[in-house]
Amino acid sequence: MDFKDKSIPEAILGYGPFMAEPYYGHRARLYYEDLYTQPDKMAEVILRANDLGMNAINLVNDDNILKAFDLACDNGCEMKVIATIGKSDVDYLNPNYEVACEVDWENDIELFSGYDTPVMLVDEFITDAYKWNLTSKILNSINDSGSLSGIVTAFPYRTTDLLKDNLDMDLFDFYMIPLNSFAYMMDTPSFLKAQREEFRSRILELNKKIIACRIFSVGIQTPHEAFTFLSNLDFVDLITFGVASEDEIKKDMEVLKSF
Repeated sequence: MDFKDKSIPEAILGYGPFMAEPYYGHRARLYYEDLYTQPDKMAEVILRANDLGMNAINLVNDDNILKAFDLACDNGCEMKVIATIGKSDVDYLNPNYEVACEVDWENDIELFSGYDTPVMLVDEFITDAYKWNLTSKILNSINDSGSLSGIVTAFPYRTTDLLKDNLDMDLFDFYMIPLNSFAYMMDTPSFLKAQREEFRSRILELNKKIIACRIFSVGIQTPHEAFTFLSNLDFVDLITFGVASEDEIKKDMEVLKSF
């Protein structure tokens, strides 16, 4: 996708399995041992994804993940970075938003300015703390850095309803939201046809580029189910999904390329 003089790949490799995020349940421990603590293994997955046509990666300021990405780049990987700014180590399942907002986001912006980073996104725990002045300050700093800016939310319904009355909508262009047919990790009990139509109207009113995340419902849905669902949503501009192995990315990309 070309937007405001930036070229942004429409499929983005996510960092969830690399970070062994706790929402993966029992698999998180396996991801921690097999990926997070072994940057060389992460680098192999990143390289394989790039070889298969994945040309962007969502990164956070984490030593192991950055080591893996740098190692992949040293071995020929060419990926644009979609950076998440202000990622903290608060408990995802029971987040302390006050602590999340104390993260050194300025250092993150400076760090990712050293990569090919067309877009930087404010982390969901900052966005969803609803400290609008802080979010605005970070967005302004991202814009000053030369990257395009956006926000991430874990609450696509609640946050969407709050944005226009609390945030200068001209400050950002991208909006990352969890989106899947099971409504998994979305702030709604279901996401059926009528609800999707109503939600579509809310999203289109924002006039933002939408990045769909958690599209596989953390492994509950198959890639074919997820991509079929998303292909019928005309408000989605980009997608991001994580993988835990070279075999997974191979299978996922084969399915994605069929759409």
